[in-house]
Amino acid sequence: MNLFCLLRKMKLLRVKPSFFCLLSLLFFSAFVFSQQTEIVDFISVKAVVRPLLKEKKIIANASYTFKILKKCDSVYLDAKGIFLLKNIKNHKIAVILKNKKIWFVSNFKPNQTYTVSFEYETSPKKALYFLDHQIWTQGQGKYTSNWLPSIDDMNDKIEFDISYIIPSDKTIVANGKLVAVTDNGNVKKWSFNMEHPMSSYLVSFAVGDFSKKTIVSSSNIHMELYYPTSDSLLIEPTYRYSKRIFDFLENEIGVDYPWQNYKQVPLKDFLYAGMENTSATFFSDAFIVDSIGFVDRNYVNVNAHELAHQWFGNLVTETSSESHWLHEGFASYYALLAEKEVFGEDYYYWKLFQSAEQLQSLSEEGKGEALNNPKASSLTFYEKGAWALHILREKIGDSIFKKAIKNYIEKYQYKNVRIDDFIIEVEHAYGKELIEYKKDWILQSAFKSEQAYQSLIKSNFINEYFKISALRETPITLKMAEFGKALIFPDDFIGQEIVYQLINEPLSLTLPLYKKAFNSNNVFVRQAIALSMDKIPKELKSYYESLLYDNSYLTQESALGNLWVNFPENKSKYLDKMDGIIGFRDKNIRQFWLFLALITEDYQTVKKEYFLEELIEYTSSKYAYNIREKALEYIGYLNVWNRDSLVNLIDASQHHYWRFRDFSRNIFKGLLEDEKYREQFMLLKQELDTDSLKFLKMMLNEK
Repeated sequence: MNLFCLLRKMKLLRVKPSFFCLLSLLFFSAFVFSQQTEIVDFISVKAVVRPLLKEKKIIANASYTFKILKKCDSVYLDAKGIFLLKNIKNHKIAVILKNKKIWFVSNFKPNQTYTVSFEYETSPKKALYFLDHQIWTQGQGKYTSNWLPSIDDMNDKIEFDISYIIPSDKTIVANGKLVAVTDNGNVKKWSFNMEHPMSSYLVSFAVGDFSKKTIVSSSNIHMELYYPTSDSLLIEPTYRYSKRIFDFLENEIGVDYPWQNYKQVPLKDFLYAGMENTSATFFSDAFIVDSIGFVDRNYVNVNAHELAHQWFGNLVTETSSESHWLHEGFASYYALLAEKEVFGEDYYYWKLFQSAEQLQSLSEEGKGEALNNPKASSLTFYEKGAWALHILREKIGDSIFKKAIKNYIEKYQYKNVRIDDFIIEVEHAYGKELIEYKKDWILQSAFKSEQAYQSLIKSNFINEYFKISALRETPITLKMAEFGKALIFPDDFIGQEIVYQLINEPLSLTLPLYKKAFNSNNVFVRQAIALSMDKIPKELKSYYESLLYDNSYLTQESALGNLWVNFPENKSKYLDKMDGIIGFRDKNIRQFWLFLALITEDYQTVKKEYFLEELIEYTSSKYAYNIREKALEYIGYLNVWNRDSLVNLIDASQHHYWRFRDFSRNIFKGLLEDEKYREQFMLLKQELDTDSLKFLKMMLNEK
């Protein structure tokens, strides 16, 4: 059946049939995007989207305006799992859903602009996630076309103006400027405007119980800092240095922030550390911290990285994955510069040194990757990419580097680029070709470790660190004096290196050095002791006990465990001291405390039942996956599975985050090997929802 016949059968055709006679379904479905970019430019999308939390679906109407560049019979939008409801005023343009695409079919003429509107609904399998009290999107790597018909290729940039209809008690964060909120009783319509085009993968929205704090940059850009309403006391440490980072990057890059405003929102069970949606960064709520948590697990790097993407990736976008360095390498480098601004030059060089060690190790294993390799790892795109820019800046100088960056962004803003476009722009500013640089840092798979080393030793701090680390094989008696001197006012990283070199050395020699390390009051040096000292000498017991009060949840957790093991007579005392401490967002200390309390004989015996109930409660879907993962692990250690924890394990084994899902399934498979638990799973069939029952039957190999 040809396309004409199909359209007539579907009653969608209102034009003369002669136009369609040569169009067959074979050609229609085989049409490829590389051809489409040459014949059509999608200009704008205006849509009204209504997410339904209970039904886990989207109903929407959308209007697409596009310009035809060459005469053609059809153009398309990607539309995965989307169902058309009806068409609206399409002026002899047929709208057909086929092969996960929505086709617009007509006698299109060049240099003319058309608008097509339709209604649709969808229950997305990915790219849009419905949680108990949140809804959020993730377009990159998942395709926005799962919930909004759009273009999966990033080479067609479109202006998106989208309105969202959500429950009145919820707040929404989305791309662009909020231009209107219409209250319709139980629901509100939030309308957002984007002034400039962007790639479809950057379209986003998040719905939840959010509040916000607004701050203003030095250039008068409004920055909206969102947070779960219940976490109002954690705004400052979570978003610490946000204005400083914004002002620094805008000045350092030399091009004004390109969008109307900037928003950030932490999300439960988010798939990544962060995502740089245009004007609206989404990030994991694991980065919501108090001032103690900030020491070990802060948002500063992710904050700066995702903000840098607003220029590198969102404003200037790669043509394909061969140029992915232009996104991730640049964002990683500018995030490092922002951390240098906040934490100092030593920290900057330490981060470069750490990544250089990883890259060199990979290279020595024969697994090095070129920056233009479309299948390269994140380590290559991010860390080697940052190194490539660091080396380039040293080679051509600060002023030329900044001039080249500015020229590059201004020339290609709202466009797509290849690596060569950037290199040519740098060569213009530098006045010389960069043949050797391109060969060494773009095309070479091996990591240029000697060049990296020569760069690192320009730092006095790195030279001092290398001097101390070179003593690892030196007898302790020959380095005690130098260590003692360095530990009086220790640098964070050099002090840690010294502590690690004391492992397995005679206490008779190291005792004075350990005491100096404790007395340094450097939180990272003391943390190194907590993480490295398994057997605690009685001579250092009181020193070690003081670690329970350090401003580091990593230190506190490690110290509690080691003290509990080394001094069993004081188990109850240590548990009493740490009762009520929660720790990071994943409740690391509280869950560890519950585990220890449950296995400590004669400790609050009458409360053990409540301790177990609390631990099992943390396996439920009301908590984030990182909390659930720890709880499931402890339940497994204790082997105290009950009805609730098994039901929660089934739920966890279907989670949208693949790492947590696989972790849970491995536990599930292990339990199925035990006949006792297999029988318990069988008894749960009557209690499960449809999806969980289907999953359980699959795991039990039932039809």
